[in-house]
Amino acid sequence: MKHIALLLLLIASASAAARITPGAERTKEYLPLLAGKKAGIVANQTSLIGPRSTVDSLLALGVELRRILVPEHGFRGDEQAGETIADDRDKATGLPVISIYRSGSRTHLNKPTPEDLAGLDVLLFDLQDVGVRFYTTISTLHYVMEACAENGVPLMLLDRPNPHGNTVDGPVLDTAFRSFVGMHPVPAVYGMTIGEYARMINGERWLRNGVRCDLRVIPCAGYTHDSLYQLPAAPSPNLPDMRSVSLYPSICFFEGTVLSLGRGTPHPFQMFGHPSYAGMPFVFTPRSVKAARTPPLQDRECRGVDLRSYDVRPLMAARRLRLQWLIDAYEAFPVKDSFFIPYINTLAGSTRLRDQIRAGRTEEEIRRSWDAELAAFHPIRQKYLLYPDVRRTN
Repeated sequence: MKHIALLLLLIASASAAARITPGAERTKEYLPLLAGKKAGIVANQTSLIGPRSTVDSLLALGVELRRILVPEHGFRGDEQAGETIADDRDKATGLPVISIYRSGSRTHLNKPTPEDLAGLDVLLFDLQDVGVRFYTTISTLHYVMEACAENGVPLMLLDRPNPHGNTVDGPVLDTAFRSFVGMHPVPAVYGMTIGEYARMINGERWLRNGVRCDLRVIPCAGYTHDSLYQLPAAPSPNLPDMRSVSLYPSICFFEGTVLSLGRGTPHPFQMFGHPSYAGMPFVFTPRSVKAARTPPLQDRECRGVDLRSYDVRPLMAARRLRLQWLIDAYEAFPVKDSFFIPYINTLAGSTRLRDQIRAGRTEEEIRRSWDAELAAFHPIRQKYLLYPDVRRTN
């Protein structure tokens, strides 16, 4: 019966997904609001209207776009994580491309400057989020909203579905561990579209000095938090397909260990391993590639676990993280004191997850430690939802 119920859920979700229209494609809803206005846009390779770039489409529709602001991975989405992005000019449109992910003398590495917003009547925001706290799209959103609020520029956010929109799970960030891969006191997986999340940033006064952004969200049509959404474009070079996106919330914690997650292979976030695992049959070797120029354990033969054929459908239907991979990898590692690196606390949002695994806690014991903070987050989240919420099964 379980398998039948899962099959029916997936069929229903697939049917619903076919009818989902992202905010960017609902041009009749927002083109009149842009008439006669000088606009900028925060965009990358996920910014699409059908198969075409949102930038190209809006220009063809007569919108006066003045510049493109780009986040981590750049406008075409082919830069590796953490790579400094330089200002440029888009060859297809001639528009200036302004990086908001760069080093230098800027007030904040990832925040638009007054010069970036000068002369704009409105700034559009069209980025695909993956619904996980340590994916940096929501941090980019935070700094864009803050800059808009401080410089008096309205922000129009073209909302997109969340591929993990049916899941609220994981440890809640302790703000003492605030960083660009975790800025707000939310769970690792927060079950909100980026438009809903923007409303929460505003409503909870999380911007500096409690300022509020003049925000308008153009919602999706046909979306609910029960929808399973197939992303039309890879959200980043190391999340190349839906298998990686589906596994990402559970196995990104391995980035806080000495293991490789397959960066530098054709299937990042679909495997994990280390040279110290003798006797594991799966073998892979990370190499320097454009999307991962210096991947962890580069050119070293790693043994570990292959998830390239793993059926992610039960994982998605369960609406929860899977910690057992991390626990098992720790237990099997020959030198446990060196398994974790300090970055695990940044990803997890506190030292607690690391300490629990070191202490031999089971997955269910660790999960129970999240109960109170998740219960406190649910009513906060509920205030900002734009779409019907997930049917609760537990």
